[in-house]
Amino acid sequence: MRIVDVRTVLLTGPCTDDPWLSVFKQTRTVALVEIETDSGETGLGETYAGYFFPESVPLVVSYLAPVLLALDEFEPDTLDVPQALARMRTCFQYWGRVGLGAGVLAGIEGALWDLAGKLLELPVHRLFSSDAPARLPAYATGGPSPWPKDDLLRKVDFYRGLGFAAVKVSTGYLDADTRAEVTAPGVAAAEWEAEKVSLLRAEFGSEFGVLLDGHMGHREGAARWDLATASAVLSSLEPLGLVLLEEPLAYDDPDAYAELSASSPVPMAGGEQLSTYREFALYADRQAFTVAQPDAAWLGIEGFLRVADRFAVDGAGVAPHCWSGGVGYLQNIHAAFAAPNTGIVELPPAAGPLHTELWGDNVRLEDGLLVRPDEPGLGARLTDATRAAYPFRPGAEEFASVPGKLMRS
Repeated sequence: MRIVDVRTVLLTGPCTDDPWLSVFKQTRTVALVEIETDSGETGLGETYAGYFFPESVPLVVSYLAPVLLALDEFEPDTLDVPQALARMRTCFQYWGRVGLGAGVLAGIEGALWDLAGKLLELPVHRLFSSDAPARLPAYATGGPSPWPKDDLLRKVDFYRGLGFAAVKVSTGYLDADTRAEVTAPGVAAAEWEAEKVSLLRAEFGSEFGVLLDGHMGHREGAARWDLATASAVLSSLEPLGLVLLEEPLAYDDPDAYAELSASSPVPMAGGEQLSTYREFALYADRQAFTVAQPDAAWLGIEGFLRVADRFAVDGAGVAPHCWSGGVGYLQNIHAAFAAPNTGIVELPPAAGPLHTELWGDNVRLEDGLLVRPDEPGLGARLTDATRAAYPFRPGAEEFASVPGKLMRS
């Protein structure tokens, strides 16, 4: 058996069917990688780079494709994915060790593991672990906290109605009418965030899981917290039983993260912008994250599991970052079930068709828990109908709004 084709598929379609998220973001793009063998079997993967810079993905895939086309013939049980990945990494040591190159390689890797699982008739998580749990805790990733506050309660209640027992919302607020961010300056943010979580606790009880996302990886100016502000926020949240606080600081100072993590019992989470194991190791060495958030569509399934193992050494957990399309979610879900220290999994509530048509029946909640997917490979599917329904439309990518690059809806 040989690999005979490696190709990129770009699709643009509805970002979500969630009425609380579609107010702010209606469309999204996904970048998929298909690997085809001469037997007709194919592997399907996704890179998170398709959400930000989809036009770049075919260039990187085309550059790396000859490495896969030159692989020796293999039997169904002898496809050497690690060797193929090592060869591709050798090709981009100067320009792809981190960032875009590594992120696109994660999509190619996902397709290779999908193919390997199909050939062996095993789900991808079984290629890494024989004792994956039957279920894992999950939370609805809710995006902005809407203003006024009554809307926040209605939003979270909507997610509860979908079967979620935990939800994550952003720090600050976002006005649904003006789309303007409403934030408190400096340490005054502490009072705001404590009031927000207290409001949710009063409405939904102490057993309902509440997570906060600082989004400080991309916030700028007065909206970005410094160490003093983040410390004040954490202090205010200590008695409120938060599941975790994500990205309370930007990623330019691992030592500041370490200081913050050491000073508060509130679980500290981060890592979605980190694209390699070695970047995560900077934070692991400092015990800077209580919960690491690797993304298998950005640093690969193998990288995800290396990160999980490294943080487990110090008793820390992982909670995958997931905001790719449906195939990328499956990469993260299989990695989450294979990792021994996964605490909770991020899921899009009321997901749109670029999720549901791609993941099929492989993402299910029961009693607020994510059910383990057990189809061979990742369980992803890309039909001709999906290809035709969501043709690529340039300009639907995501980016932080700055002059010259204002975020489209």
